[in-house]
Amino acid sequence: MSGDGPTWDEMVSKCEELGLLAKKLYVVFTSPTNGLGPIMENLDEHLAYQNKIQNEGIMFGAGPFPDDEEKNWDGEGMVIIRAESLAAAKQIADNDPMHKSGARSYRIRPWLLNEGKVTVEMTFSNKGMNLV
Repeated sequence: MSGDGPTWDEMVSKCEELGLLAKKLYVVFTSPTNGLGPIMENLDEHLAYQNKIQNEGIMFGAGPFPDDEEKNWDGEGMVIIRAESLAAAKQIADNDPMHKSGARSYRIRPWLLNEGKVTVEMTFSNKGMNLV
């Protein structure tokens, strides 16, 4: 089916013309290479790295995937990152301790965020916040 539709750049331009957000991001799909043992061994360093790239404004979001029945976690996850290019996104993913150690492998897909809504609810009396 490749080549039947618009190029990626044409798709981005069309979304911009339509007034959509057209925010270019990169999605890193990460999978275990040898079970959960190596993942758990690298979890603290991985989470520290995630915190670092979050604080630097690189990470948009991240989290684990359950199995298809929502019963177990087999070590799969996803990280959405802000980067200037696919090569830059690859460098960010390569630096993740999970990938450096070989505990996980990854695949990166460019993604265009067009639609959606984020609602933040704040309660002043108790300084509470809720993401709706």
